[in-house]
Amino acid sequence: MAQKEALDIVVLAGGISHERDVSLRSGRRVADGLNALGHRVAVRDPDSSLLGFLNDTRPDVVWPALHGASGEDGALRGLLELTGVPFVGSRADASRLAWSKPTAKTVVERAGVSTPRSVTLPQETFRELGAGSVLETVLSGFSLPVVVKPAQGGSAQGVTIVATADELPRAMVDAYTYSDVALIEQKVDGVEVSVAVVDTGDGPSALPAVEIEPVEGAYTFDARYNAGETRFYVPARLDEQVTAAVAEAAVTAHIALGLRHLSRIDLIVDSAGTPWFLEANVLPGLTETSIMPQAIAASGRETGDVYAALAQAAIADA
Repeated sequence: MAQKEALDIVVLAGGISHERDVSLRSGRRVADGLNALGHRVAVRDPDSSLLGFLNDTRPDVVWPALHGASGEDGALRGLLELTGVPFVGSRADASRLAWSKPTAKTVVERAGVSTPRSVTLPQETFRELGAGSVLETVLSGFSLPVVVKPAQGGSAQGVTIVATADELPRAMVDAYTYSDVALIEQKVDGVEVSVAVVDTGDGPSALPAVEIEPVEGAYTFDARYNAGETRFYVPARLDEQVTAAVAEAAVTAHIALGLRHLSRIDLIVDSAGTPWFLEANVLPGLTETSIMPQAIAASGRETGDVYAALAQAAIADA
């Protein structure tokens, strides 16, 4: 890729969410890729001095590498919009849609992509209707196994696959540790894939799908970020027709949610080859074990080149 004019770029990493350590790792990788191309990069933790710093220094672009609520729920992005400093990634309104898994499922399903049957339960529901009757109704309405997850959040924190009825109460407690609202979803058997979607100005396109195969059990937080605990296949071991369907589903979800520049769409492909939407991530993990860097490599590009192109796209969209 031809070197463009060096940019002053602020990478935001860290934050106060449960995913702080992952964000710091992502931020370092982004900064390393941009520095290698000659850009002037400062890595900052979002704190009380950030907005004043941005207003005083007016960098060319902000590159958020913040995971969890501090970077993905739309609040910080809304403030970045008010500063007028260009930033990489989805705007505040789209981030709010994607951050809420139940809302994202509804939006994407209306766009024509299948998503598992589910019920959304605020914690107050158990107090109002009684835990026993709520759990009994859930168990009568779903066939096990089901997946219980926080309605907001990432990195599989608070997520449990429930195979027996006596596992459900504990799964709900774990989900409520990370969010006041839990999502219970019918588990779909199949191949788990993640698709990175990138738009550097020519419209969103899907990078090669990454197939995820945990060495043991589920794709947990530890399996995501500890080398050797998950096998990744990129491109995913899918036939050509299913590969095309997965890419189409991912781009459809990205567009339906109004996402910008980059996203990661998580899906399950069943035995019939149907992709089922699980969730959308407005800021995919960018660590050494994350999905998106693997997908970029499989596409034949360098991560630094893609991160720089996204920075240029942010400036063009400002």
